[in-house]
Amino acid sequence: MTQNSMTGPPAQADAQQEERGRVAQSPHSSPQDPQGPWWENLWRAVVTAGCTVCVCVFSQIAGVWILYMCNGYEAFPAAIYYRILPIILYIINTSPSLQKELWRMESLCPLLATVFLGIVILGIGILYCLRTIAPGIPAFPDDRRQSMSRQPSFTYSEWTDGKQEDFFDLNPVPETPVFDCFMDMKPEADPATLTVKPVGLQERRGSNVSLTLDMCTPGSTESYGCMLSPREQSAREYLQRATNVLTAAELHERAMDSFTLQAEFFETPMNFVDPKEYNIPGVVRKNRYKTILPNTHSRVCLKATDEDDFLSTYINANYIRGYGGQEKVYIATQGPTVNTVSDFWRMVWQEKSPIIVMITNIEEKNEKCTEYWPEDSVTYEGIEMTVNQVIQADDYSLRLITLKSEGEERGLRHYWYTSWPDQKTPDKAPPLLELVQEVEEAQEQAPPGSGPVIVHCSAGIGRTGCFIATTIGCKQLKNEGVVDILKTTCQLRLDRGGMIQTSEQYQFVHHVLSLYEKQLSHPTEE
Repeated sequence: MTQNSMTGPPAQADAQQEERGRVAQSPHSSPQDPQGPWWENLWRAVVTAGCTVCVCVFSQIAGVWILYMCNGYEAFPAAIYYRILPIILYIINTSPSLQKELWRMESLCPLLATVFLGIVILGIGILYCLRTIAPGIPAFPDDRRQSMSRQPSFTYSEWTDGKQEDFFDLNPVPETPVFDCFMDMKPEADPATLTVKPVGLQERRGSNVSLTLDMCTPGSTESYGCMLSPREQSAREYLQRATNVLTAAELHERAMDSFTLQAEFFETPMNFVDPKEYNIPGVVRKNRYKTILPNTHSRVCLKATDEDDFLSTYINANYIRGYGGQEKVYIATQGPTVNTVSDFWRMVWQEKSPIIVMITNIEEKNEKCTEYWPEDSVTYEGIEMTVNQVIQADDYSLRLITLKSEGEERGLRHYWYTSWPDQKTPDKAPPLLELVQEVEEAQEQAPPGSGPVIVHCSAGIGRTGCFIATTIGCKQLKNEGVVDILKTTCQLRLDRGGMIQTSEQYQFVHHVLSLYEKQLSHPTEE
C-alpha cells in the first residue's frame, strides 16, 4: 500500500500534501507541534527576559562607569575593590557638584548614549520574548526585498531626472514649454514592438538613480584591434542601419508626437567610449568631464614634435561627417578648459577652420567653458590672434578674428549663441534656425581649402549635436524634400558618442526642421 500511494498520480499527491498543510495550520492542532509545548515556550521567554535584563543592567553600569572615569574621578576603582553594591549607592548619593558635571555636553552625550543602548536592548528582548510565547508573531516586519525586486530597475522618469549633475552632456535635462513630454507614462503596447536598448552607466548623465542598470557600455565604433561583445555589435549594427525617412507631412506630424519620439530616442544606442581605452596618465587633465571621451577612430590628432608623446597629440574632439556622409565637415569638441586653451587654438590652426560656433554660456550652474578668446589680441603656441570687430545680434554675437602664424594670415568667424537657456531647450525655434542658416552661408563663402566648422558647447555632445543635426537636416530637406533625422542622429553618434543627449533635444530638432520645411514650402508667408 505504501508503494502504491507513493507512485500515485501527481494531482492526488499534491492534494494530499495540501491537506496535510491545512491540518498543520489548523488552530486545533495537537500540542506536539514543532514549537514544543506551551510551558517550554514560557520557559524560553523567562530565560530570554532574564538574560535581557542582565545585559541591560550590565550595559548601564558599564556606561556610567566609563562616564565617571572620563570625568577624572577615581571612585570606581576603589568601589569595585569592595563590591558592586557600593557602586550603585555611590551613583545615587553622589555630591551636587558631581551631578552638575553630568549636565555638561562632554558628560551628557555619553550618558544619553548609555540610556539609548539600554532601551534598544530591552526592546529587542521584549520582541524575542513575544515571539517565543506566540511563534506566529514575527519579531520584525516581513522582508519586502522579494517584491521590490520584481519592479523595473529603471523608468523613463529616472532616465530624465532634472536634478542630475554633469555626467553625460552634463547640461541637465531641459524643460521646454514647446513640448508636452509625458515622461512617466508607459504605453499599453506589446513589449516586442517597443524595446529600450540597455544603456551603460555613462549614458545616464551622472544621475543618482539605481545602479542596477547594465554596466556594459556600447563601446567605440573603431574597426581595428577590438573584439566587440554581442551587445556592442548589436548597437553598432543598429547605428549603421537605422533609418526613418520622413516626408514633409510626416515630419510635421512627428514633431508633435512627443511619445513616439521619446521611444525612438531611447531605442538609439549612445555609443559612448569605455574610459579604459584612454587609460593613459595625464589624459584626465585634458577632459572637462571624465566620462565624455572622443571615439578613437574619428578623434582629432594634433601634430606634435615628439610622436611618442601621446598627450601632446590629444584633444577631446572628433571629426563629424556632414550631409551625404561627407567626411570631416565638422569638428565636435568640448568647451575649452584652462588646461586646453592652447590645444584648442592649435587645432583651429592645424585644421584651417574658418568658423567656430559656441553654444553655451561661460557660467551656468558651474563653469561650462573658459573664455578662450582675447579681448584685443593674444598669442598661443606661436599663433597670434586679434579681434577686429564684434557684431551683436539679437541671439548671438559674432567676432571677426585674424590669426597669424609663421608668416601666414587667416580670417576666423566666431559665433557665440547665447539664447540657449540653462537646463532647457530654446523656447523658440527661429533664432537657432537663423544661426544655422548664417553659419551655412559663411561656410560657403569661406576661402578654398578651408577646413571643418568647429562646434562646441560644454561637453560637446548635446547642444552641439542639435546644431549639427539641424544643419544636415536643412540641407536634406532643401535638396531632397525629405529628412531622415534618425539616420542623422545615428551617423553623429558613430562619430562621437552621445550626440543629441536628451529626448527633449531630439524633439526640438524635429520642431526646428518642421519650421524650416514650412519656410521652404511657403516662403511668402514667413
